[in-house]
Parts: sequence; structure tokens; C-alpha cells
Amino acid sequence: MSGAGCGEEFRRSEIDAAGFVLAGGQSSRMGRDKALVEFAGRPLVAHALSILQQAGLAASIAGAQSDLAAFAPVVSDSEAGRGPLSGVCAALASTVARYAGFLSVDLPLLPPSLIVYLLHDARITGNAVTIASVAGFDQTFPAVIDRAVLSDLQTALEVGNGGCFAAFQDAAASHGRAISSVAVELLAQSAQVTHPQGLAPAHWFLNINAAEDLKRAEKLYARRIA
Repeated sequence: MSGAGCGEEFRRSEIDAAGFVLAGGQSSRMGRDKALVEFAGRPLVAHALSILQQAGLAASIAGAQSDLAAFAPVVSDSEAGRGPLSGVCAALASTVARYAGFLSVDLPLLPPSLIVYLLHDARITGNAVTIASVAGFDQTFPAVIDRAVLSDLQTALEVGNGGCFAAFQDAAASHGRAISSVAVELLAQSAQVTHPQGLAPAHWFLNINAAEDLKRAEKLYARRIA
């Protein structure tokens, strides 16, 4: 999506969609709060916020483990520590926007244009949850969620049955709607989604969970901007 069409999506995003960075992970493998780990000269939380902002969304932080108010507004989460689903529910409850775009804090290589496309797909299909897939595997985040399924997600959180993806599936099914899964390879081949550093889709979903992941991401990033 480019040109006038992309501009239209940006303007619409300001009206009916909000963006949230999920920063509530325990970071056990990293040994410190991932949100504050530096990548390419900036904390991971700053990269995640920038991705959402470049996609045309006003961005906030949900489920923060540290004091991140200096970076963006922080959504209070009374269920903090119960996983990303609690952050998703708190974020949906905090906004009046129909759609919410969610990005986990540990995906700094994701292109903003993918968020734009997921929002576009959500509006066109009317599906409750819109996600991406790579190499045939569905990715839980980023996700675009219709606020109409908030009560279903809250029920899943209270019951504690399964993780985010299972909750997404159940919430969509309860509304007689589907999860829309978009293959990123097809989007890249058709130039509907492009990466600012030219990274191939296989690298977009590299999670920064440990020190070795950070080193790998830094090498990929440096190689592409050199």
C-alpha cells in the first residue's frame, strides 16, 4: 500500500484505531526488563512505539514491568503478571477506538507497513482478530483486534484457559467471526508490505528474548543499513 491509498489509511487510523506496545513480559531469559534493552542505540520500547507511530497510530504502553511513562502513556493493568492477555484486555478497556493494534516489545525488525496492512485487512474483512503468518506459522503478534471481543477476552483471562492465541480463537468464534491470517511472504512479493532496511520476511519476527537474539538482530540491522 502506497501513495494516496496509504495516506488515506493513515488518516483513518487516527480516527478508528489505537496502538499498544505490550511490555509486560517477565524477561527471564534476558535477565532484565526487555523494554529497556538497547537495540541500535535505542531501548526496545522506543523501537516498538516508533513502529506503531509510523503506521499512523497513537501509541501507548500496556503491561509495563518498569516505569516507562517517559516514553509514552502507560495503561494501568490490575492483572499485571498474568501474561500478555492481561495487557491486551487492559488496553482494549482503555480505548474507545474500534480497532487496537498490538505489538510486543521484542520485535524491533517488524516493518510499520505490516501494521498498516493488518489494519486495512481488518476493516475490509470485518474479522475479530487479524494476524500475520510467516513460513506457514501464525504469529500471535502483531495483532489487530476488534474491541467488540473485549468481554470474551476478559472471560478467557479470568478462566486462565490457554494463552493469547487460544483466547483470540475462542473470542472470534463466539462472535461467529474468524481470525484473519495474512501470509507476509505474499505481501512482500506483491510489494504491499516493504521493509525499510530491505530485510526478508523470515527475519521480521525475530524475538529478542535473550542476549544471543539481540546480537543476531544487531548483525541483521547493521548489514542492511551499511
